[in-house]
Amino acid sequence: MNGRIVPRKVRLEATSVCQLRCPACPTATRVIAPVIGPGYLAKEDFDRFIDGHRFVRHVELSNFGELFLNPDLADILEIAYRRGVALSADNGANMNRAPDELLEALVRFRFRSMAVSIDGASREVYTRYRVGGDFDRVIRNIRTVNRFKEKYRSPFPRLAWQFIVFDHNAHEFERARALASGLGMEFRPKLPWNESKVSASMEPLRSSLPGGFLSRTEFASGRGRHYSGALCHHLWHEPQVNWDGSVLGCCVNYWGDFGGNVFEDGLLACVNGEGMKHARAMLRGKAPARKDIPCSACDVYRFMAERKSWIGPCEILRARFAALWAGRNP
Repeated sequence: MNGRIVPRKVRLEATSVCQLRCPACPTATRVIAPVIGPGYLAKEDFDRFIDGHRFVRHVELSNFGELFLNPDLADILEIAYRRGVALSADNGANMNRAPDELLEALVRFRFRSMAVSIDGASREVYTRYRVGGDFDRVIRNIRTVNRFKEKYRSPFPRLAWQFIVFDHNAHEFERARALASGLGMEFRPKLPWNESKVSASMEPLRSSLPGGFLSRTEFASGRGRHYSGALCHHLWHEPQVNWDGSVLGCCVNYWGDFGGNVFEDGLLACVNGEGMKHARAMLRGKAPARKDIPCSACDVYRFMAERKSWIGPCEILRARFAALWAGRNP
């Protein structure tokens, strides 16, 4: 597990810009600004990256921003399609601003999968968290994608309805699940970050929530691991790269980068650099924490360090196969 990392999947942010103002989102609150900065992945950078890293077969484009706001997105989709590289947005998209020609491009260029963040089943409830969003427009855009899938006789993109469960939207949970089913979408409940948003109104949903838990604290107590712990695997098998080529390691990191730039130095030099190597050793309990390593500022790492519940080799191996499976390119 100490060997050279050659990831077949990479998380490359399409844009760090978002038009919504979701209260708990680090993008909306601007805490990401000092390290991440506002910007877009340029089609020229993407083209050179794919051309120079033929071993990369899957790119996840979503993270802190809304990928549909990238003006080069249609070209990026076509570049990936021509090179046989699978694209996804499983971290999430709000899908509020997506012209029909771009939705058609998703289907034409066989965009693999996308999670759409819809935390409600009505306009009023949806906008409680997705501030500035338009529920009806999002549903209309999903229906448009489905029409193009029928036209091109394609299963892609596979769509998932991502529903963060709050006390204010718990009563719409079943309605949202039914709407997702009617739209041919997988339904993915997600626990809220803010524990104050958890209430007794969520209790009837327990069996439908991740692990049967109502909160992330409850999840950690019951499972003995952090709710977001699996994201640490990104440092091995699907490293996160910012829109400008800087290396973030995982999708939650906005505290600092690991040095180097994949557009200038190459992916392998960056992910096998001293900083990333030390971070992986930290996560396995094989090296001490260092202030210059972004993991040191992360709740997930601190959780593991307090309990000595480090990432083991079997866990890393399972994550590797999961990443390869997610990027299958039929």
